[in-house]
Amino acid sequence: MASTKVGPREWRRDGAVPQDDLDAIRDGVIAYGRQQAQGSDAEDIAVALYDGDELIAGASGRTEFQRLYVSYLWVDADHRGEGFGGDCLRQLEAMALKRGCVDALIETLLDETAEMYEHLGYACISHVHDFVPGFTRHTLLKVWQARD
Repeated sequence: MASTKVGPREWRRDGAVPQDDLDAIRDGVIAYGRQQAQGSDAEDIAVALYDGDELIAGASGRTEFQRLYVSYLWVDADHRGEGFGGDCLRQLEAMALKRGCVDALIETLLDETAEMYEHLGYACISHVHDFVPGFTRHTLLKVWQARD
């Protein structure tokens, strides 16, 4: 059976690709990966600290396959060094444990941040030197319970 051509094909690049289509590409890759892995139970997770209406610190990510994946951890520049980053991480961890997670994964490009995570019980499981010129990508894992 011959196929019917709907319209002329064209390559679009960079800014010519609409954001909705970029989102569709990302969502398609994620959906395909989860379909291959089977049993995905992905659920967003987030915590934020406010002083009145002012956001001071926060963290977000997801839990999936009994693992906490920390995507973002941020502290306002005026409040860094006060322990709020560790507090955010501990809050996420407590929530993840209640969801049945057995470990947590986090990444950073900053050596001093990786050291903070190690101080909080994470172990570096990989380094990619010069991931960004002058920066090493650190991947860290914290295990609460061994996987079967």
